[in-house]
Amino acid sequence: MLSDLLVYQLKNATQLAALLEKEKLAIANRNSSQIEFLAKEKIALIEQLKETDNHINSYPDISNIIKIKNFSKQIDKIYSIIRECKVLNLINGEVLERVRLSFSRLHSLIQEDNENGSIIYNSVGKKFTINTPGTDIKV
Repeated sequence: MLSDLLVYQLKNATQLAALLEKEKLAIANRNSSQIEFLAKEKIALIEQLKETDNHINSYPDISNIIKIKNFSKQIDKIYSIIRECKVLNLINGEVLERVRLSFSRLHSLIQEDNENGSIIYNSVGKKFTINTPGTDIKV
C-alpha cells in the first residue's frame, strides 16, 4: 500500500540523516574503521531509498493518488529530510577530502625527510637529520 511505502521511506530518510551525523563525528574523531562501516550502511540505506522510490513511482497515476489521498505533507517531510541529507553528505565529503589532502601532504613531507636522511629529535623537540653512512660516496 502507498501509505506503508511512504512511512518506510520516511523511516529510511530519518535513519540516513542520523547516520550522516554519526559519520560527521567519526570523521572528526578520525575513526577510520567506523567511517568505513558507516559508509557501507549509508550505501545500503540509499539503495533502500531508491528501491522504495521505484515502488512508489510504479503506482499507476501516482500524482493524482498523492493529491487525492493528501500525502503531500508526508512527501514534503521526506523531501526535506533528503535535502538535509544531501547537505550533510556534501559537508562530510568535503571534510574527508581535506583530511585526505592533509594526510597526503604529511606523507610527502615524511618521505622527503626520509630521503634526506634519518629524522632525529633533540631533547627540546627540534628536528634535525643525519645522513646515513655511505650515501655521499662518489664512484
